[in-house]
Amino acid sequence: METNKTMRETTINLPETKAEAKEKAPLLNSSKAIAILEPPNRGTKKGIAIGDFVLRLCTIGATLGATVTMGNAGAVAPFTTRFLRFEAQFNDIPTFVFFMVANGIVTGYLFLSLPFSTICIVRPLAKAPRILLIIFDTAMTGLTLASASAVASIVYLAHNGNPNTNWLPFCQQFGDFCSSTSGAMVGSLLAGTLFMTIIILSAFALKRN
Repeated sequence: METNKTMRETTINLPETKAEAKEKAPLLNSSKAIAILEPPNRGTKKGIAIGDFVLRLCTIGATLGATVTMGNAGAVAPFTTRFLRFEAQFNDIPTFVFFMVANGIVTGYLFLSLPFSTICIVRPLAKAPRILLIIFDTAMTGLTLASASAVASIVYLAHNGNPNTNWLPFCQQFGDFCSSTSGAMVGSLLAGTLFMTIIILSAFALKRN
């Protein structure tokens, strides 16, 4: 009888299974769980995307200002008489026309690129929009700098002339015209610099793991 009673009172302590341990473990806070699952560089890429958007707005201002300034460039020589009228307009020089058209195209592209830049802010880890923007940004950078470089050579001749070819400077007679074209050139060069900054930021965002 005593033996049977001892056997009944004896219990075997089995080790706790993994399923039981999970049931007993306290649930993690949902916000902490999301923070663990979320990639650590998401915030950095979102910050880069916001910077990209702001730089695009600044570039729009530079290219739009250059386009409008060049389109309004014109002056009348002070020695104009009743019978003779000496006037300078941007469309008298094909290089200036090319400059205005090129910067107008770049301005239109920048407006169209804003939705893609917004997508990069909403989805910082998306690669396709960034790659697409880098490709077109590179092309627009080349167009912007090419037009600005072409105008720079004409503006230099307008201010200084070229004694070797007997090209005389005419900015003394058309001061307002030269000021407008010079300002447009500076705006376009600024846009090219901003474009290069945008490309570097996009490349950094793609490279960062």
